Amino acid sequence: MTTDDGTPEGIQIIVMGVSGSGKSTIGALIAGSLGVPFVDGDSLHPQSNVEKMAGGHPLNDDDRWPWLATVGSTLADAARQGTGMVIACSALRRVYRDAIRTTAPGTRFVHLSGSREVLASRVEGRSDHFMPPALLDSQLATLEPLEDDEPGIVVDIDQSVTAIVAEATTALRNTARP
Repeated sequence: MTTDDGTPEGIQIIVMGVSGSGKSTIGALIAGSLGVPFVDGDSLHPQSNVEKMAGGHPLNDDDRWPWLATVGSTLADAARQGTGMVIACSALRRVYRDAIRTTAPGTRFVHLSGSREVLASRVEGRSDHFMPPALLDSQLATLEPLEDDEPGIVVDIDQSVTAIVAEATTALRNTARP
């Protein structure tokens, strides 16, 4: 079923990408456009992960698995309630996206993609985030772009916020749910 504007009921979306790609800003705007709640995945990290990243240390998979399970269960709960949800979550590797989809199989991904130069300029301009600019290269090295068999779209971030949101919401409304 869909809502009056064509948004699938219980839609589950991860807005993904490396630090500085605009996941939180774009995710919140996509959620608003689709009329569903938004959660910044950073708020779902345990304090130990936040402290590790703030100290300039990248997370390892042992740090990530419990967080990814929380992301997936949060999406699945929203889908069961019929409200749907958008979560900003890096989801850098396919195995992480697969872990989320194990719990929330209807999840679709919006990969915010950009050049290192664009990303670096955004990260260096932030003062209110626990992820230091020094970790950008480790995130880029870890990133595995969406593959053809994964449900989602790639949106270039080297355009206006309005254009990014319009491109993403149009694609989400026009594609069938997995």
